[in-house]
Amino acid sequence: MIVNIISLLLLALLAALFAWLATRAWRAKRAYVKWPAVILAGLFTLIFAAVTGVAGIGLVKLEARHANPVADVKVAGTPAQIARGNQLAWGCADCHSPTLDLPLIGGAENMIAGGPPLGVLYAPNLTPGGPLQGWTDGEIVRAIREGIAQEGRPLIAMPSQAYRHLSDADVQALVAYLRSQPAVVNSQPARNLNIVAALFMGAGLFPTSAQSPVGSVTAPPAGPTAEYGGYLVAAGGCADCHGVKLDGVPPNSFVPAGPPLKPFAVAFSEAQFFGIFRDGLRPDGSPVAEGMPWRNIGKTMSDDDLRAVQAYLKTLP
Repeated sequence: MIVNIISLLLLALLAALFAWLATRAWRAKRAYVKWPAVILAGLFTLIFAAVTGVAGIGLVKLEARHANPVADVKVAGTPAQIARGNQLAWGCADCHSPTLDLPLIGGAENMIAGGPPLGVLYAPNLTPGGPLQGWTDGEIVRAIREGIAQEGRPLIAMPSQAYRHLSDADVQALVAYLRSQPAVVNSQPARNLNIVAALFMGAGLFPTSAQSPVGSVTAPPAGPTAEYGGYLVAAGGCADCHGVKLDGVPPNSFVPAGPPLKPFAVAFSEAQFFGIFRDGLRPDGSPVAEGMPWRNIGKTMSDDDLRAVQAYLKTLP
């Protein structure tokens, strides 16, 4: 945080410096000196002023404290809840496990490496040996569905835009499973997003995970119905890669572009549709796209769940 504030001040000083140079150039008596210098210094003034403003907005978004209320809930942790939570937790393993397996001991790699130099961000350890050991059940529910950390800061790269659709029963089951995992101590670098990340965030290219408060959510009755399939698709985050309308248009450049989903649901038989999530194979035997997390999606869904999803996708316009 301190480094980012210093970086922001340096950007502001550069804007002020070029503004001063522009005023000095304006006093020049020779036109061939005056106008090129005024234009150049003025241009850099505008650039650094704009960058400072955008970065400042980004830092505010990064460090803002959200007052979303924390539900006064105590998860019972029944065997049925833990079993359901175990099923749902496979959807978390793509980020929160270095082996894409359970338990969720935390990521082993910087999630935002390999692209613009945004800083350091590791998917945290979600076992009782990690930070969640000091959180209440309500705070964990808020983090999952609203993307807000214990102290009120927004989480980053947490798919709460999808998980906000999780029912009360399912999100509490997930909390029950997280509490039931073996406690694993896993040392990870702390989150450290730099001024470049602030620029991306201020420009709206790299959003936080913060969501508006979520009230009580009830899922449709479980079963191979289009209604329940719609719930699974919304809470499963399919829109993150396949577009809000599931038409293949990704919402931003930080996720892989997925194809439209209705054609697959209509053209594929049930067995072929299942093959995507059970074996990672298209009907012709070719593998699905590398960015498709078919293994863990398949593990979160029973056969009836997949039937429900296919039924829902067939209803899309």
